[in-house]
Amino acid sequence: MKVNILFPVLDEERRLEKGILKTLIFLKKNKLFDYQLTIIDNGSTDATEAISRRLCEKYKEVEYLKTPEKGVGVALRTGAAANSCEVIGYMDIDLSTSIEHLREVKDIFSNQPDVKIIKGSRLMKNSAVMGRKPTRELTSRGLNSLLHVVFKNKFTDALCGFDFYRKDTFDQLIAASSQDNGWFYCVELLLRAERQGIAVYDIPVIWKDDYDTKVKVVKTVVSYLKQIKFLKSEFIKEDRTKG
Repeated sequence: MKVNILFPVLDEERRLEKGILKTLIFLKKNKLFDYQLTIIDNGSTDATEAISRRLCEKYKEVEYLKTPEKGVGVALRTGAAANSCEVIGYMDIDLSTSIEHLREVKDIFSNQPDVKIIKGSRLMKNSAVMGRKPTRELTSRGLNSLLHVVFKNKFTDALCGFDFYRKDTFDQLIAASSQDNGWFYCVELLLRAERQGIAVYDIPVIWKDDYDTKVKVVKTVVSYLKQIKFLKSEFIKEDRTKG
């Protein structure tokens, strides 16, 4: 099994090299699976590109893709279009979710062929969240609760940046999804998976807050509320068409 780990980045000159090197060291030491680390630079204006190209020259397992458009959605579609690995997923470059959970990705996909999607969750009984500000914790739980009310989804944490898919499932969901460029695209993929009868396999994760995060809480909440409304209306239209 070969796994392609996507790292969508925007102006990450401060954290990029540390995140890639830590992941490389972990994977080389533990020999979990064959792997490729793909840095997807979507609109950086700092030294992100120069650092990425230097890492590619030094490490054959690292690849670099660049898109002028900003947003995690376009980053995931760009990564999927270039992917040839059996499993593809994405992680945050700050490694907020412990990379130790890559062991579970390997074990579950190797031993449970029916599992198509593995999703990290900070909201399960055995999850551990450290250093998170109360405002961000409340916002995250509130948005996840709203998603459940609106879409009745079974996965527990739509907003945790640790998702892995079998290639055919990822390609199938991207083909069925919108062209949204933002973070909500990640949520849409999961919601469409459940609509297609594909179960999302939640795993509890250890997660440490990054105080240097670029996430703007109010802006993110407003954007997500708009996207939830839009996607719900799209699902209603699709259901009517099927009916």
